[in-house]
Amino acid sequence: MQSGEEVWAQLRESLRGNASEAVWAAGLSTLRLVDFHGDELVIGAPNQIQLQRVQQRYLPFITEQAQRVIGPEVQVSLTVADAPASSPPAEPAAPVTPPSPVGPSTYAASVDAPARLDPRMTFDSFVPGPSNRLAFAAAQSVAETPGRAYNPLMIYGNSGLGKTHLLHAIGNYVRENYPGRRVLYVSTETFLNDFIRAIQTKTQLALHERYRENDVLLIDDIQFMEQRGETFHEEIFHTYNALHGEGKQIVLTSDRSPRDLAGLQDRFRSRLLQGLVTEVDQPDLETRIAILRSKAEGEGIALPDDVTEWIAQRVRDNIRELEGSITMLRAFANLRQEPITLELARTHLTNLGQEQAVLKPETILTVVAEFYGLSVDDVRGSKRLRPLVHARHVAMFLIREMLNNYSYPMIARIFDGRNHTTVISGVEKIRDQLGSNPDLLNQINQLKRRLQGET
Repeated sequence: MQSGEEVWAQLRESLRGNASEAVWAAGLSTLRLVDFHGDELVIGAPNQIQLQRVQQRYLPFITEQAQRVIGPEVQVSLTVADAPASSPPAEPAAPVTPPSPVGPSTYAASVDAPARLDPRMTFDSFVPGPSNRLAFAAAQSVAETPGRAYNPLMIYGNSGLGKTHLLHAIGNYVRENYPGRRVLYVSTETFLNDFIRAIQTKTQLALHERYRENDVLLIDDIQFMEQRGETFHEEIFHTYNALHGEGKQIVLTSDRSPRDLAGLQDRFRSRLLQGLVTEVDQPDLETRIAILRSKAEGEGIALPDDVTEWIAQRVRDNIRELEGSITMLRAFANLRQEPITLELARTHLTNLGQEQAVLKPETILTVVAEFYGLSVDDVRGSKRLRPLVHARHVAMFLIREMLNNYSYPMIARIFDGRNHTTVISGVEKIRDQLGSNPDLLNQINQLKRRLQGET
């Protein structure tokens, strides 16, 4: 009778031989044998996150291979089991060589900073549910085999439901597992700004090279193409054709299905419909609760169950507002030096879940300027006096928090065309100070109450 180690060696060989390099590197290579007794095979994953990934995605495949190697009666179970520090790896790690439909990549091993990816937005930090499960699975497949699974992949749905998160997750996964692949995340607004700048500086060829040399291009919010000129449509259409023709992966998001984007060129719309088009919908109650718990756990916040359910019942269609409610609660609790309770939430989250679509950037700018006794032009302008800078950052923060359709580049255009990184810095500065500055927290709450009363 074979020993457990002999069985495990055969099973690893079978798993590796029948899985893609991406699947092996992402989930299977880290597994190890914990116990083998009779028809019971226990396999260990290095941590809880990896265990959940393998459980959800690869357990049927592992079981199938185990039954082929050991016998049809074998039962496979998973547990968390760190590998002993003194144990050498079962085999040397092989470099992941991504498949290429054209030929070997000639790009550098690392991708330059303008990939614009948020490292916090990964598949592990995304909470799947019935409303987004197909989009989540499609995004994972695209990340594992870029250019081969679904190309293009189009994800659509209302703002605040996780489309941008999935784009960043794809990019982060590819950069981690395929270091030779070039990845670029870009909003349609940024693409347009780059296009205009290239025309002004007569550097169109450099623009072509910058976008068309990427192996994975992630374009956010293509609904904003509808109001752009024909020349811009031509540029993005030919960029799409150049990448797709070379087997490069393209993923796009929109607030509507391509069929409903009447402002797009018919030929571009038809290209999008050739791939996979999938929708993210409003999350159900259980998913909203899971999102809140995941966010609280990730930030080390003790969020009671009654508070979690109370928030989830009120915010039904916007994940960004769900997560923002935890940030605000933590700020209130820190300032008061008391734990988060249902009473605290009911007292301070009075506008939770209310419709905010009537707000416009101009309204926020006007209210902020009046609140601080300034002019709108001063708030939008470039003067660096401390009161002006503070009011400007507050206005940026409120536009980002309360207007879900406004990306950082779009907000930058409101403030005299600043670089979007300046907006990110201003928003993050206000967000970081909320937990330690009671005066600022009071200002933000007063401004939000005024804005909620606007008609």
